[in-house]
Amino acid sequence: MTSPLPSSALHSSSLPSSVLDLAPVLPVVVIDDVADAVPLARALVAGGLPAIEVTLRTPVALDAIRAIADGVPGAVVGAGTVITPAQVVDTVAAGARFLVSPGWTDVLLDAMAAAGVPFLPGVSTTSEVVALLERGVSEMKFFPAQAAGGTAYLKALAGPLPQARFCPTGGISPGNAPEYLALPNVHCVGGSWMLPPDAVAARDWARVEALAREAAEMGHAPH
Repeated sequence: MTSPLPSSALHSSSLPSSVLDLAPVLPVVVIDDVADAVPLARALVAGGLPAIEVTLRTPVALDAIRAIADGVPGAVVGAGTVITPAQVVDTVAAGARFLVSPGWTDVLLDAMAAAGVPFLPGVSTTSEVVALLERGVSEMKFFPAQAAGGTAYLKALAGPLPQARFCPTGGISPGNAPEYLALPNVHCVGGSWMLPPDAVAARDWARVEALAREAAEMGHAPH
């Protein structure tokens, strides 16, 4: 189990009740330069995508989460690629208001559940979904979505396991996102297409905002 978090780190007054309902698209963000964190987040929020998953794939990820949490009031910043209890504690202390993992273990799930913020554990098999439902968790990340069976797999899960709600991530694009969002058990999708590497490198935040707006306008399918 993780160490108790200071109450000030939980931002309890502004926690989302569900990550899945914040926007139809959850930007999956890799930040290499912490100076990009705030303007990038502002562009996404201005485009209508307030939930931002900053992945723990770079050395500056924690600083980027802290910068967005402190500097972009309209953003709901979360941490992605969370795979250890220590990362759970560190990211929430930095200001993360939700957690996303590519997969889960009992140890990691216990740590996320104890953190006091919403979380999306990753699944790619029916047994993992059933195991999470058994633990009282009904909101999950489906990863890697395209490689693990895509919309056909999620459609098959909806029959026997209608209580499970998913955010598919991995191989999602503007071309296939609407097909995912049309499924009854999909409530948002994760992707990074609104953050083209050349636009980020050029700090073309206007382009990022425009792409974010297009993504936000996909909307949720009626469920």
